Amino acid sequence: MGRTHAATGLLAGMALAPALGLGTVHQAVVFAATTAGFALLPDLDHPSASATRLFGWLTGAVSWLLRRASAIVYAATKGPRDENVEGTHRHLSHTLLFAVGLGASVAAGCAAGGTWAVLAVLAVGLLLAVGVLGDWLLLAYAAAAAWWYFTASGGIEAQLADISGWLGVAVAIGCVVHCLGDSLTESGCPFLFPLPIAGETWYELRPPKPLRLHTGKKVETRLVFPVVIALCVLTAPGVRDHLVEIVRATAATTAGAPR
Repeated sequence: MGRTHAATGLLAGMALAPALGLGTVHQAVVFAATTAGFALLPDLDHPSASATRLFGWLTGAVSWLLRRASAIVYAATKGPRDENVEGTHRHLSHTLLFAVGLGASVAAGCAAGGTWAVLAVLAVGLLLAVGVLGDWLLLAYAAAAAWWYFTASGGIEAQLADISGWLGVAVAIGCVVHCLGDSLTESGCPFLFPLPIAGETWYELRPPKPLRLHTGKKVETRLVFPVVIALCVLTAPGVRDHLVEIVRATAATTAGAPR
């Protein structure tokens, strides 16, 4: 489900960028690519996930630590009706609490670390997204970054300082989108931990059984993913308005044509 997670993260980034003051296409692309990449991060709690394999032994070690921490928290907090499982995959990193905490940590780290911290977060997000969506995103990102650099006022440090203000938001949104996607599957997602629901501290949110997605099946790969990518294009700043103008002009021309 990695491609779908990244694609929905890209869509969320494109849709929300204007609300954060990122109203141009190149700003939205950089923001959305970061959101897409971090929409893969919650699966760092799985030993074979893209995020776990990103930097080899380094991210592998982080994954191991995350799984251990998740297991400890699960054992200490599980309710009377929670499952008797290890509590590693789809537990601690698949919660709203984790998303908000990681986003706040990234925001604080970028504020303290300056230019290099911002570049590191951007690079991680881009590498994760490109790894599952393909090299086309790298080309789009490079074009957007170049456009931003040559059209924005101020030096590179000033531009990166502006970016740092929304990086924490991008990271948090990516993680939230991942969890919401998992909430549509058979396994569900304990998104609202530690809120107790029906005797479970780790209550898995999911729709009624007929509406649950089976990951990797035709509905996801041949319907959901292409539709999400199309919506990414339509929600890019200016694209929707341009298409509306084209439709209006076409309709006006058709209405005024002789019969």
